[in-house]
Amino acid sequence: MIWNREFETLPRPELERLQAERLRRVVRYVYERVQPYRERMREAGVSPEDVRHREDVAKLPFMTKRDFRDHYPYGLFAVPLDRVLRIHASSGTTGKPTVVSYTRHDLDVWAEVCARCLAASGARPGDVFQNAYGYGLFTGGLGMHAGAERMGLVVVPASGGNTERQILLLQDFGPKVLACTPSYALTLAEALEARGVRPGQLALRYGILGAEPWTEAMRQQIEEKLGIAALNIYGLSEVIGPGVANECLEAKDGAHVFEDHFLVEVVDPYTGEPLPPGRQGELVFTTLTKEALPVIRYRTGDVASLNPEPCRCGRTFVRMSRVVGRTDDMLIVRGVNVYPSQVEAALVGLPQLSPHYQIVVSRERTLDELEVRVEVDPLYHHALGGLDPADERVQGLLRRAYESLYGVLGLHVRVTLAAPGSLPRSEGGKLRRVVDLRAS
Repeated sequence: MIWNREFETLPRPELERLQAERLRRVVRYVYERVQPYRERMREAGVSPEDVRHREDVAKLPFMTKRDFRDHYPYGLFAVPLDRVLRIHASSGTTGKPTVVSYTRHDLDVWAEVCARCLAASGARPGDVFQNAYGYGLFTGGLGMHAGAERMGLVVVPASGGNTERQILLLQDFGPKVLACTPSYALTLAEALEARGVRPGQLALRYGILGAEPWTEAMRQQIEEKLGIAALNIYGLSEVIGPGVANECLEAKDGAHVFEDHFLVEVVDPYTGEPLPPGRQGELVFTTLTKEALPVIRYRTGDVASLNPEPCRCGRTFVRMSRVVGRTDDMLIVRGVNVYPSQVEAALVGLPQLSPHYQIVVSRERTLDELEVRVEVDPLYHHALGGLDPADERVQGLLRRAYESLYGVLGLHVRVTLAAPGSLPRSEGGKLRRVVDLRAS
């Protein structure tokens, strides 16, 4: 189902003309209303008159998360506070949150793009929708809630965490659609399995999962364990929240960026130079229709690539690949770039292991040491009768895990097998996979 066929299937030439028109408008709007960005443009020797075509976006200076910190809380707002209807915020690394704001028009746009995500993921008006994204300052819960109401779903505002209650609602309310983080979907699947609830016994059919990187192998695990089609949603608070892009049920091959509202680029993380389709780099977004807090060339830190090829679903929007990692979360171990998603991809292919893992980096002497802790699948753990290091089956599994990791990373890795349930679990929010002890 395509929610807004008029815009989601626009021929590319018409779409790019629309983007150019909206880009000109938003650059002028930000230049006139947001002093910090006006000063940045002047320093770069760029004026709104220099932006005439879609490609001219590359002339403009970037924005980063530091801009939000430096001008906390309201310094980047483009409207007076009395025109703002809502404020959200994400956690910050310096103790101050990243503050974003919405006018009535912005909330309308947000509901629209989230409705598109739900439709692309298989939801239909009248379906029961269990929203297990967190409500509050985090944008996930309320963003998806508004989109679901716009679409006409029956919304169960479960919020994040409280797994016992989530399971009760899944069993008693019969939701067909679930939204949460992928790691929490696995937590739910594990809890349901422990209670003897098998895939297909619930009404659940579709999962809209995001807010953290995940792999194709992890998708397969979730789909098998929950008996659903699992779709990837992408968004970030600084741009709008969830609803920037979403996979379609027909292809499940990259998330369609809603380009009538967001202009997307991929740039080299080190030089900032634009990269062509298919090349992996840092995602950069310009909002084309935001009023309260537009962003121009916002560097997300997310690493992905773009695919402009036509999709069989009929949408003409460019597709972005899965986020393979973040420029700020990327680990450099002995000169090698390591993303958690690479570790996950190497491990999930081994059926004796579960998808629960943790990466620990240390420097005991002069060289970095990389340890991967991974849980053994509960059934295999039971068959082993424990994790006796002398057991040849345990040694064989350690060897296979090491070889798989070495094949992907090209690094020697210390593998530690863990008992089921011993590693940290998601309680509805993002799961911290990496522990870097080098700075401690």
